[in-house]
Amino acid sequence: MNQKKLWISSAFSISILTLLFWLFWVLKPIQPPTASSQQPYQIQESALDTLKPTVLIQQEIKEGIDSIDFDKRVRALAHDSIPKPWQVFSIYPEKGALLPFYRIIAMYGNFYSKHMGILGRITEEELFELFDEELKAWNQADSLTPSLPAVHYIAITAQKNPGKEGWYRLRMPESQIQKAIQLGRSLDGITFLDVQVGHSTLEREIPTLEKFLLNTDVHLGIDPEWSMKDGSVPGTKIGTLDAADLNFAIEYLSNLVKENGLPPKIMVVHRFTRNMITNYQDIKATPQVQVVINMDGFGFPAKKVDSYRRFVGGMPVQFTGMKLFYINDKLTLPYRLMTPKEILKLYPKPIYIQYQ
Repeated sequence: MNQKKLWISSAFSISILTLLFWLFWVLKPIQPPTASSQQPYQIQESALDTLKPTVLIQQEIKEGIDSIDFDKRVRALAHDSIPKPWQVFSIYPEKGALLPFYRIIAMYGNFYSKHMGILGRITEEELFELFDEELKAWNQADSLTPSLPAVHYIAITAQKNPGKEGWYRLRMPESQIQKAIQLGRSLDGITFLDVQVGHSTLEREIPTLEKFLLNTDVHLGIDPEWSMKDGSVPGTKIGTLDAADLNFAIEYLSNLVKENGLPPKIMVVHRFTRNMITNYQDIKATPQVQVVINMDGFGFPAKKVDSYRRFVGGMPVQFTGMKLFYINDKLTLPYRLMTPKEILKLYPKPIYIQYQ
């Protein structure tokens, strides 16, 4: 083959290869974007691996809420920084979810006791005035997140005596629970029914509240401090619950929502030590249940911030909360409660605020 024929043959071969390359890349079918490509956040690779199971859920249900507003509000809670695998960044709730569209401002306690919280210490008229004061303060501190009042009522209380059943807990009468729910409604707010199991279990106690939880404005609170798995008397030491216990509660509430066409439930879990919740990383929120880990410790501001950073912000689950004690937080310098402005500097910003 002479040089001219060799050159023509080579040129023809290159033309054919170029044509095939163009047909492959230009005319190949367009693939729909994957769930990961639609993620609104830049997440570290290690975090992304943790979030993969929930991304598919997110894509299926996000049409039920304003996902753009949701994303914006979530980023604001994190001060537009997302260095940790918070579940809130990877799962959209179903339609009707309250978080993060509202900041819940709750008053805590039991009507029978002056020592368990503000609900048992002041009159209803005084409570309304106090709500008005706190709601105004929070709306001024964060005008973009409307405050929603809530009554957080201890419906099952741990006891120092075993009682007839030997479970070291006391279930409140239905009339008192209904009183709490009506109080929440009179505030145009919501109600949380809190559970302290003593020697009992969440599996045994939560179903007793089902008739109340079927109301769209009634949610659940869980206090591991009073779960005495080692048989100790409640109040003699700090109790504990495991992720498996809390996942039971989440699954129970999720089924309740799905089977009865309810809006998502909120589950508030109190915490102020490491061992109050074991295996926290295994807690799995669902589109039907929004989980709040609430910093429940009292003391001067610096102490509360340290506990929040260590046991709430430093052990991420989903949303976060902060409890303020009208009495115990003022016992030491500077003899005052943390201000909304101070609390909003925390990472992430608490979306649930509780006053005791």
